[in-house]
Amino acid sequence: MNPGTTPLSVLYLGGTGTISASCVRRSVAAGMQVAVLNRGRNQRGRDLPAEVELLTGDITDDASVVAALGDRRFDAVVNFLSYGAEDAARMADLFTGRTRQYVYISSASIYRKPVLQTPIVESAARSNPYLQYARDKLAAEDVLMRRFADDGFPVTIVRPSHTYDEANPPLPGDWTIVDRIARGDEIVVHGDGTSLWTLTHADDLAQGLVGLLGDQRAVGEAFHITSDEVYTWNQIYTLIADALGVEARLVHVPSEFYPLAAPDWFWSDLILGDLAHSAVFDNAKIRRYVPGFAPVVPFHRAARQMVRWRAEHPVETGPDPVVEGYVDRLLRGYHVSREAFAALAPEPSVDEADAA
Repeated sequence: MNPGTTPLSVLYLGGTGTISASCVRRSVAAGMQVAVLNRGRNQRGRDLPAEVELLTGDITDDASVVAALGDRRFDAVVNFLSYGAEDAARMADLFTGRTRQYVYISSASIYRKPVLQTPIVESAARSNPYLQYARDKLAAEDVLMRRFADDGFPVTIVRPSHTYDEANPPLPGDWTIVDRIARGDEIVVHGDGTSLWTLTHADDLAQGLVGLLGDQRAVGEAFHITSDEVYTWNQIYTLIADALGVEARLVHVPSEFYPLAAPDWFWSDLILGDLAHSAVFDNAKIRRYVPGFAPVVPFHRAARQMVRWRAEHPVETGPDPVVEGYVDRLLRGYHVSREAFAALAPEPSVDEADAA
C-alpha cells in the first residue's frame, strides 16, 4: 500500500470459520482495515489478529446488524453466513448503499451433477438434484445476480469447493474418521474410492478471495477458487493414515447406501450429491483477476499439520459417538448385504466341481 492512501475497509460476516478466518488474516496482512461481525463465538480456537475490529450482532436479525453497524459504509462486505433465496434478498436490502462490493460465498457444489465435462469452468451448467444445500446456494446466486442486473447491487460470487485447514480435516465425519484410522478401525469410503476430488487449503483460497476485494471488475462476476491438487478418495484417506503412521482399513460402500443406512447424517446427502462425483476445476478466471494466485499447501504436508494439531487439541478432536454410530451402521449394513448377495450365488454344477 502506498503511504498516505486510505486502506480498503472490509467487513466479514462470520470471520472465525475454516475459510473466513484465513481470509481475515490475509486481509489484515494486506493492510486492509478489517471488521468482523458475528455473535461473539470463536470456532475451534481460530484466533484473529489484534488489528481486527470485533462487532457483535446476529446476522439473522436485521435490527441487531443495524445496531452493530450504525451508518457505517465498507468498501467490501464478505458474507459467509447466507443461505437460500429469501435470505439473499434480505441481505441485498440490508447492504444496499452500505458497500461498494458484496461478496457472496456460494459453493462449487452448485455445478451440475453428474459432471459432464472437466475441468469445470464458471459458466458450466448449475444443477444439483441431490443436495438441498447446493440448491439453496444456487437460488441465492440467482437472486443476487438479478439484483445486480436490475438495480446494480454490487455482488461478486465466490464458489469454494472442499476447503480445509488444520482444525478441520476434509473427511466425511471429520475427526471421528481420523480417530478410527489412528486406532486401526475400519472406515467407510464411498464408491470404489477412485473418483477425483479437489482439496484446497483455506489459506490458499484466501489468496484468491482477498485479491478480489476492492476490484470493481469483479462485480457481477462469479469465481470458483480452488487449488489444482486432485486426488482419489483412496489417496486422501491413505495420506491421513501415512501421517498417523498407520495403515488405513478402507471399506468401499456404494454411495447410494449412505442415505439408506444413515438418512439423518448430513454427510449422506453430501456424498451422494457432491463427493461421489469427480470435481476438477479450471482456475484460469481467478488467475486473470488475481495474477498472484498460486496455491502452495499440498495435502500430504497439510495432513501432517493436522496430526500435530490433533495431538495439541485432544478435547476438540476426540471422536463423536453419534458419528461413530453412523459409520458402524453403514459398515454393518454393507457387510450384511455382501453376505446376503454371496448367499445368492448358485451352487457349482457337477462339471464345475469336477473341474475344480
